[in-house]
Amino acid sequence: MTRVRTVLAMRTREGCAEQFEAEWLSVAEEIRALDGCLHQDLVRDADDPHSYLIISDWADRERLDAFGRSEHRDRLLRMVRELRESAQRHTYHVLHSVRSESGGPK
Repeated sequence: MTRVRTVLAMRTREGCAEQFEAEWLSVAEEIRALDGCLHQDLVRDADDPHSYLIISDWADRERLDAFGRSEHRDRLLRMVRELRESAQRHTYHVLHSVRSESGGPK
């Protein structure tokens, strides 16, 4: 089994960015407890405050796909979908990860 990463590009509706971030954080708290979910990030474009990426790592494609087909997913993400203008998702196999020697900011 190979770890997978999803990258979901989203654009929020005008005036919905702050609520979108709060809703995503609430949903992410539930998703992180699911079997196979390893990591999630929400990042905002530095030049466009309505453009976001949701990046998540899963232990394998099977568990990601099971979540993607679930009613649980539909229920959790209903509000997030209502706040977005558009969305496009891609799934990638993680081949290599290289960490910085410094370990990040101190």
